[in-house]
Amino acid sequence: MQQPPEALIPPASLRQDRGGLGRTLGRAYLHLAGWRIEGAFPQGSKFVAIVAPHTSNWDFPLGIAVVFALELRVSWLGKHSLFNTPLKGFFRWLGGIPVDRRASHGVVGACVKAFEAAPALLLALAPEGTRKGVSRWKSGFHAIAAGAGVPILPVAFDYRDHVVRLLPLFRPSGNLDLDLPQIQALFSHTHGLRERPGQ
Repeated sequence: MQQPPEALIPPASLRQDRGGLGRTLGRAYLHLAGWRIEGAFPQGSKFVAIVAPHTSNWDFPLGIAVVFALELRVSWLGKHSLFNTPLKGFFRWLGGIPVDRRASHGVVGACVKAFEAAPALLLALAPEGTRKGVSRWKSGFHAIAAGAGVPILPVAFDYRDHVVRLLPLFRPSGNLDLDLPQIQALFSHTHGLRERPGQ
């Protein structure tokens, strides 16, 4: 991937200069692996980005390559065990926030407050919450977006076509049962690295 087209350049408030090396590595990874990015990065400064389908650990390096290639400043929630390793400093540098899924700790409320306090924030989440596949996604991403009053940016990782697609913004109505089928339908033709029944 060379210089991204103008439509894919994020707003200045969501860009992070990691130096030329980071940008070059991200674009080189995408180019050598045969991936391209399609769509347009929306204008605005606050989004909940949802990435699906999540079927493989390879989704993580692909996501990091996209972040570096587009020079994005992004935050993401990860299993707390990731931050109990020698790589914890690296994960935090990448925007990682540890979450202990075994405990009830008000993650949604904390994320809503973070959006309220920050002038700009892109929070990336995997709504399925697991690589195994689920028929109904977890509701946390929707609760955060609705509570903070920010739109959802759907991002599809299509391994069949080797395309990362930035889909149009979805503005939650506040009604999860109404919104969730519509959001999941946006990914109905997207193929993960590991196929699931119905794909």
